[in-house]
Amino acid sequence: MELSLSQDRRAAPNFLFVLSTLFALLVFSCGVIAQENVRNEFLSIAKPAVVLYDAPSLNAGKLYVASVNLPLEVVVKVVGWVKVRDYHGYLAWAEDKDLSPKRFVIVKVPAGSVYESPDPASSLIFQAQQDVLLELLGVVAGGWVKVKHQNSQTGYIRTDQIWGV
Repeated sequence: MELSLSQDRRAAPNFLFVLSTLFALLVFSCGVIAQENVRNEFLSIAKPAVVLYDAPSLNAGKLYVASVNLPLEVVVKVVGWVKVRDYHGYLAWAEDKDLSPKRFVIVKVPAGSVYESPDPASSLIFQAQQDVLLELLGVVAGGWVKVKHQNSQTGYIRTDQIWGV
């Protein structure tokens, strides 16, 4: 069967429509998959001092130096680099070799209350001042997490008093 030129022209718009629809679906599904893979993923600074950059390159502009255990939210990962957000909302790039999966949270209120159990009626163990880092030991139902202070005290703090979960 041979197609005439007029038949080819009628088939072309249908083919382009199908092709563009498939391309749009592919792009959309890749975006959704990428977002799901990094949703609420947090890492921490693994070394005493790590330079954060404005682009994924050692030749990029240096934004600031981050201290060990600082929690960072993963925005996107590329080969060798991770785009991160700190608890102030600043975006920067870090080399992936400078990051650790060990989880920390940072107190975002003037004084975060750490209790013996995930209940405000339980004994208050200590209060952590704003910007204090606490190691995340686990997430508990009801908006609580179990944390550990650097002096080894452990307890439970409400998630609305911290950043990093």
